[in-house]
Amino acid sequence: MDDGAMSKGAARCPGPGWDELMAADTVAPPAFLKADAYEYMGSAPLAAARYVDAGFFRRELEAMWPNVWQFAAREEDLPEPGDVVVYENAGRSYLLARQPDGEVRAFHNVCLHRGRKLRTESGRASEFRCPFHGFTWRNDGSLKEIPCRWDFPHLTDEAMRLPQADVGRWGGYVFVKENPGGPSLEDYLAPLPEHFQRWRHEDCVTAVWVGKVIHANWKATAEAFMEAWHSLVTHPQILGFTGDANSRYNVYGDHVNVALTPFGVLSPHLDPSTHSEQWVADEVARFSGRGGGSEGVKLGEGQRARPVLAAANRQRFAAMSGRDLSHASDAEILDAFTYNVFPNFAPWGGFAPNIVYRWRPWPDQDRSLMEVRLLVRTPPGAPRRRGPPMRLLADDEPWTAAEGLPPALAGVFEQDMGNLALVQEGLKASKTGEVNLGDYQEVRIRHFHRTLDQYLERFDGAR
Repeated sequence: MDDGAMSKGAARCPGPGWDELMAADTVAPPAFLKADAYEYMGSAPLAAARYVDAGFFRRELEAMWPNVWQFAAREEDLPEPGDVVVYENAGRSYLLARQPDGEVRAFHNVCLHRGRKLRTESGRASEFRCPFHGFTWRNDGSLKEIPCRWDFPHLTDEAMRLPQADVGRWGGYVFVKENPGGPSLEDYLAPLPEHFQRWRHEDCVTAVWVGKVIHANWKATAEAFMEAWHSLVTHPQILGFTGDANSRYNVYGDHVNVALTPFGVLSPHLDPSTHSEQWVADEVARFSGRGGGSEGVKLGEGQRARPVLAAANRQRFAAMSGRDLSHASDAEILDAFTYNVFPNFAPWGGFAPNIVYRWRPWPDQDRSLMEVRLLVRTPPGAPRRRGPPMRLLADDEPWTAAEGLPPALAGVFEQDMGNLALVQEGLKASKTGEVNLGDYQEVRIRHFHRTLDQYLERFDGAR
């Protein structure tokens, strides 16, 4: 990177930042949490049409979605042979089927006779029988039966195998990709597998899974979770313990980026001379699930909130997970590590119960399905339970209606949703047709669109 680019992207929020917090951690953080992987990506605006234009949306469907790895299911969604998950996105429908040997295959969920979907719901199935005429396939995709077979002498068993998509598995997640070629799943996710070796999502199971249709483009919805400084206005209740503008933003290759947002510290937007360390700790107990328990913590003379909160959470999360967490840094116990894997998968890192986001077009450029999972660690030796089905909220149901979703977290989502429909309306009405982004705090959005353009350009060049 040249000196000009470095200076353009070098500005940071005044006050103690991520480096200072890492240096003060009571347990040494891993090197990757201390590393600065920011890249200046220019200051040009984005076109509002990227979010609202039907033609641009069609280009995404043609050029991008078939060529990317998509998070389709968690292992606990289909733990036993014969379990089937229906995964639908971007005009495609897949049947993810657990095989007798434990592998997972993904078949296009379309009858090869007249095109009806074979299944509309996840569940158990030893075969896929079309409800229209009864064409039937085994759950390994091989043809089992054609009613009135005498009328189809031109169809061979081999030609009638269900088409498959590529399947990849990592960290308890199952991914699909429609088109062959491109990077392996491991290369696509890098450096996620390296970072998550510590946090082992493969030891987790889904405790809560909630979805809601949002009246905004899928990218606009995802981007609401790519930066932390909107907390200043959208989530003022968390400023007492969130270093929103002191977050670190790292980008890795084409497909992965992360926001590292510190908790247990005062927002730089607030005056530290008028807020005590005890007040910070009390605010965590009021508005976050990472406050050492609902009763909070009491600080001794001269103690700071962050290390005391971390010590309390280290003990609490160790008891919940049945694991020794003495090696876990304060950051890994307290902070929000919001990773994003292009295009629509966002798992949180750390040793707290982990949040996972997924966004899908639903079904056009003006709506999206936002999903939130809460993962908890299975204690060693305990049986892994089956994951729950998704609780799809109705249009008039708030996130706070979702049973099991922590009230503080649901309240934050409800505040975010108050913006998104109006963002979509505003983008359509924009006189300038431009979206202007910050150089640093919104670099993950720039990174996202740079990668999206690479897929679009690659497709255009191949035609």
